[in-house]
Amino acid sequence: MVYRPIHRQWRTPKRAFYIPLIFELGATVGLLILFGIAQPDLFRTQLWQAGADLNFNSSPVLLLYAYANHEPLPQIPFVWSLMLTNFNVAISVISLFVLIVKLVAFIMNVWFPIICTVFYVVLSALYATSVYGQAGPDNLDPDFPSSVAWYIAKPCTVAANQSIQSSCRVAKGTFATTVFMLAVCVFNLGYGIYSMLPNELDNAPQDSDDDDAGSFNKETKIWEMGNIPPTPRTGTMPYTPRTMAFNTLDRQLPLRQYR
Repeated sequence: MVYRPIHRQWRTPKRAFYIPLIFELGATVGLLILFGIAQPDLFRTQLWQAGADLNFNSSPVLLLYAYANHEPLPQIPFVWSLMLTNFNVAISVISLFVLIVKLVAFIMNVWFPIICTVFYVVLSALYATSVYGQAGPDNLDPDFPSSVAWYIAKPCTVAANQSIQSSCRVAKGTFATTVFMLAVCVFNLGYGIYSMLPNELDNAPQDSDDDDAGSFNKETKIWEMGNIPPTPRTGTMPYTPRTMAFNTLDRQLPLRQYR
């Protein structure tokens, strides 16, 4: 058995490629919309302040206190930071790029398991970071520590304000879509690793050139076994007086018939 790390065959039929692709496309488009409308600060600070009002987490007012007292700015929790918002937008764009590359590479028969594995290792790590960030801890205020963002851990109805409830639902939907996208990435990663494991397909022909060579040899064998006359030689035949006589008799000139 010869192990090929690059030019490997998938261990399932090609039509199985399109099933996870449909889910991946839907999740990618959904995240592009949800992350796009959340930028730069559609509901992040609103939910942060709502959690502070309900004594669930720290308050963004701490930043104003630091500005007013000329104190060093505290480290903003990742869950409430602009960095997380920009990060989410960036990975949604990267996901769309990977999806386009994946589709083109599959059509051109160069979407190999090793490429799939590398791509989805990166995407799985990025989406795991996004999931952690959206539901991440907030320990900025020691009086009100939070291990999980309140809009994830609690129902949206804990807030009386309808606008906050609406923002909470959008945040929950964004988090759920991100978790689903992470599951899709992990599935593709597992599929790539599964196809990278040694299997019986390692002895199958992998290169299209080998297939062409096999077809050529088969056609040559059929040609040799058939009744196709060989190609006449192009070299010069030896010329003797006897050859001239036979050629003359073979022509059967008209005047010779009446002698």
